[in-house]
Amino acid sequence: MKYILLIYGDERELAAMSQGDLAKVYEAHGAYGKAMAEAGVMRGGYELQPVATATSLRFTNGKAKTFDGPFAETKEQLGGYYVIEVETLDQAIEWAEKMPAMDSGTVEIRPLGMGE
Repeated sequence: MKYILLIYGDERELAAMSQGDLAKVYEAHGAYGKAMAEAGVMRGGYELQPVATATSLRFTNGKAKTFDGPFAETKEQLGGYYVIEVETLDQAIEWAEKMPAMDSGTVEIRPLGMGE
């Protein structure tokens, strides 16, 4: 089963980090991704640019209207994701528990549906 690990946090905390601390976060995610690749579970993942760079489409009666930014104001923003393939939800949870730099925030684990 493929799962997506959605990483939510307050992007202001990331923006306030020193270059040294930020480098440690990227290093930890590099090691995390490498560990998942070596375990054969990694299927992809990306960091997302800040929410201010987002464009949203809101649909009303089948017609789309474009908005800058996210669809809703939230305390936590989606900052990135990993797609993994494991046999069970418990295994997905085990990988999510190892997510680097999660002193606060949320990792949402969601099974993927139709795809490629």
